[in-house]
Amino acid sequence: MEWRDEGLIIGLKKYGETSVILEAMTRAHGRHAGLVKGGRSKRMQPLLQPGNEVALVWRARLEDHLGLYTVEPVKQRAARLMASAAALQGMNLLGVLLRLLAERDPHEALYAAACIIAEHLDEKAIAPILLVRFELAILAELGFGLDLEQCAATGAREDLVYVSPKSGRAVSAAAGAPYHDKMLPLPDFLTADAEGPAPSLDDVRAGFRLTEYFLRRDLFEPRGLALPDARGAFLAELGKGMKAKA
Repeated sequence: MEWRDEGLIIGLKKYGETSVILEAMTRAHGRHAGLVKGGRSKRMQPLLQPGNEVALVWRARLEDHLGLYTVEPVKQRAARLMASAAALQGMNLLGVLLRLLAERDPHEALYAAACIIAEHLDEKAIAPILLVRFELAILAELGFGLDLEQCAATGAREDLVYVSPKSGRAVSAAAGAPYHDKMLPLPDFLTADAEGPAPSLDDVRAGFRLTEYFLRRDLFEPRGLALPDARGAFLAELGKGMKAKA
């Protein structure tokens, strides 16, 4: 068997003395691993790094075999990402989120989004916003999407400031006021019609707290998993590059 595809490298494992098992999120074949012979050579190491986009040829005798990868460069950005602690942690987080998807299950829209995020991970004003939205996209793709477009109680599409922790639906300021202490804050930048200045550090952190609640409840804890260390490390880096509200 053989196929050709493009992919974003998200992980590597040593195999034997000279080879590696490369894990990539591919456009048409989902999250897919393969053996790269000689992948630990000085020539191949700069190419086989998380964050790089590559052209892949996968060959195996049977479909369920690990198979062999032939790898060619498409876009090499790993060296740039390595210069930023936030970018490295962001790339690690991106890989963990993609591993929530079933192996070899295509998710073309998530692949495209992951490549865009990887390109901007060293831009602290953009990367956190993209990652919050990607966490929402992962939840939606796995059947736990949030409805942030209208109020669960009134149907209103304006003044949405809360999310119900039970239903995952937005709630307006007026409808949610009596239950303020039980609601999750909904930052403006996550609403469908949000416009205006870039979100503050407080807003971005609120976005991550929102997604964390549902990621933990619906995806990580049911699988017996803890939230990834990379997520906490990335959040710790945010305060070094963004401003809190005055």
